[in-house]
Amino acid sequence: MHTLTEVETLSGHSDRVWCVSWSPNGSLLASCGGDKSIRIWGKEGEKWICKSILTDGHTRTVRSVSWSPCGMYLAAASFDATTSVWSRKAGEFECLATLEGHENEVKSTSWACTGNLLATCSRDKSVWIWEVTADEEFECASVMSTHTQDVKRVKWHPNKEILASCSYDDTVRLYREQADDWECFTTLKGHSSTVWAIDFDKTGSRLASCSADATVKIWQEYEPGNPECVATPDNVSTWKCVCTIGGYHERAIYDISWSHLSGLLATSSGDDSLCIFSEIHSSDSRNQPQFELVARVRGAHSQDVNCTVWSPTEEGLLASCSDDGTIKLWKLERDEK
Repeated sequence: MHTLTEVETLSGHSDRVWCVSWSPNGSLLASCGGDKSIRIWGKEGEKWICKSILTDGHTRTVRSVSWSPCGMYLAAASFDATTSVWSRKAGEFECLATLEGHENEVKSTSWACTGNLLATCSRDKSVWIWEVTADEEFECASVMSTHTQDVKRVKWHPNKEILASCSYDDTVRLYREQADDWECFTTLKGHSSTVWAIDFDKTGSRLASCSADATVKIWQEYEPGNPECVATPDNVSTWKCVCTIGGYHERAIYDISWSHLSGLLATSSGDDSLCIFSEIHSSDSRNQPQFELVARVRGAHSQDVNCTVWSPTEEGLLASCSDDGTIKLWKLERDEK
């Protein structure tokens, strides 16, 4: 087993904290929340401190933040129906652009691995893809309205221009560019309630989803010509649910993070807890993977834990945030036998 130990609590937001996001080099942590602000945290000595507060970008709750792969840009999605893009090329953060087009609350943003595409999604049931031009302008490349309800999260594949989204309609959808336009090429069904979040593993050949049905599902990609002979109509990869993890959270699972360093899964929930899962390596881990609970913190926060995310550079370092208005940093360590 492992122990997840609280390292530090970061206070400053005056309302619930919806999202935390690590910069690609792990040196900064961005947070956002109901107080309409974005905070940038950095380490000084052994302590994490608030380095800057971005307050003039939005008129309503800031729901999510995400860093570009180069770490120079930060995108923020807001309930005011806009997405702001901030640049820190000049040292300080400056608002570079405000993207308008969604009809109501923007719930999530995500940058493609190339840094040339930004995805946003909204309660208006649509997913938008924006192209980043050479002169730092953002042009809408596609609007996809395949979900039938509020779209909760968008997430790009770690090394391909493939996008995933999840929704209040209980599904996950995958998109790709085809003949100069974007299309939904598969819909993943299996959850019995809202799918709150999704994350790819390091390879991008597996996707984890978490839901209000209190389960996590692992989806495996089967490419054309796969050794298992899984059918791939139209020569397009098929994604199948190969594992369901349930019975650990008592309420909706709001977020999931798949560490690209350790392969561990972290989940956060409306039951105020954090759980860490490790894959049990077996002879058929591709088609029938199994995961075991290796750490759990009940009462990790005093209210719903909205987001949890692994550091991209320091193995075992985890950030979480909550309706209780705090951000917490955690360290996962293996118990000595």
